Amino acid sequence: MTTRPKTLLTIAEVLDEIDVPKSTFYRWLNTGRGPRSLKLPNGKRKVRRCDLDAWLATFEQTAA
Repeated sequence: MTTRPKTLLTIAEVLDEIDVPKSTFYRWLNTGRGPRSLKLPNGKRKVRRCDLDAWLATFEQTAA
């Protein structure tokens, strides 16, 4: 049985991956500097894997 890659990440999973404090991440979200996220009807916030990857790609630098 193969497992599907997870497409919706919890905030805890995102924080673990990018290694920033929760307060910093929420400040980024509130100021529009973080990745796109979803606020679900139950109040939880999730981030799509593709949105996180696209956001991270904006910080890539090429060697000069």
